Amino acid sequence: MAGSPTARRRRLSIELKKLRESSGFTCAHVGTALDWSGSKVNRMETGTGRVQPSDVDALCRFYEVDDELREFLKSLARQAKTKGWWQAHGDGVPGWFSIYIGLEQDASTFRQYRGEFIPGLMQTPAYAAELHRAANQMAEDAIERAVHVRMERQARLLGPSAPDAWFVIHEGVLRSIIGGHAVMREQLEKMLDMMELPSVTLQVLTFDAGPYPATGTFTLLGFPDPEDPDLVYRDGLTDAVYLEETDEVRAYTRAFDNLRAAAASPYRSAALIKSLLKEYTT
Repeated sequence: MAGSPTARRRRLSIELKKLRESSGFTCAHVGTALDWSGSKVNRMETGTGRVQPSDVDALCRFYEVDDELREFLKSLARQAKTKGWWQAHGDGVPGWFSIYIGLEQDASTFRQYRGEFIPGLMQTPAYAAELHRAANQMAEDAIERAVHVRMERQARLLGPSAPDAWFVIHEGVLRSIIGGHAVMREQLEKMLDMMELPSVTLQVLTFDAGPYPATGTFTLLGFPDPEDPDLVYRDGLTDAVYLEETDEVRAYTRAFDNLRAAAASPYRSAALIKSLLKEYTT
């Protein structure tokens, strides 16, 4: 079973939708039969509404599922109501981003392309703080909490159950000076250290790479349970978009494969980072 409350909520939504579709009912039909609105059923299946164990029980009885599956889905509903560790940091984690962190905690594969900044899972505290100061109207104590959460997220790459993480970044990311040379020097040193981890691969899309997919920043998350499909995550200033349709995920997977084919090898990428480190040292 998926570990974080967010992942449990997602699994529950997927299972409820599968039950309805296999039964041949529409959301409106189910809502009418249970004296609910069709939109309530839809919210339960999309994860945009809170699902009570009693609601799950009613749905399972309507779909005539066996007792074992009913109890399993009810336990998912109960566990989905718990809070993740990151939610204890208040305004250090925006509500819309909290969903992503929960999914990230359970991912077994992680593919990310970034064209503006160092990936969050590789950032130093100083670099992350500079980005928060530039992007948000946040008080210093809120920035401190946000940075702390980012550092806690990075811990997953260091543990025995680390996801297979593959990053592709544009060369401009390395040449954009955030916080001054001292901050950049520390940042590049950290990246080189993380590239030594067995679960981490990083490639740089250099200026001379030629044409490449103009996709914008995105993240592909894969999960260990085949019942939990891969998804694409894209974020903005105040919200996020999750793409889960098979064709959408396939298109971004193809784009990422093309990006890493165009990018420099991990060895050449490390050499480029080392050469820039010398520039930031002088």
